[in-house]
Amino acid sequence: MQRLSISKGHAFILVFSVTSRQSLEELKPIYNEIRGLKEDVECIPIMLVGNKIDDTASRQVTEKVASQLAKSWTCSYIETSAKMNTNVKELFQELLQQEKRRNVSLNVDGKKSRARKSREKLKGKCEIM
Repeated sequence: MQRLSISKGHAFILVFSVTSRQSLEELKPIYNEIRGLKEDVECIPIMLVGNKIDDTASRQVTEKVASQLAKSWTCSYIETSAKMNTNVKELFQELLQQEKRRNVSLNVDGKKSRARKSREKLKGKCEIM
């Protein structure tokens, strides 16, 4: 099921708890699966998200460690608190911006979007009366 979701996905949010180093480690095989199934992983919008920043006393993963991992994965990093609603909106806005930039880049590079291909297929076959 996970392989199917990854193969069909256009953007990915990889979330771990900053209070659990293990949760970050568990993302590594998932990232490797994305890398294995997607052709050009550098062009795919991926966000690494450290959640639970409101629990500073239990923090096990520093921002520096997570940022370095995100850099090595060529993805963006943001810290959030779902409990306090910190940076949640910004996370989705950033992911959406990355996807928009990728689509513009794909169209500029000469590749046609699926919608554009569909329109071209129907051109001349349908008439509106």
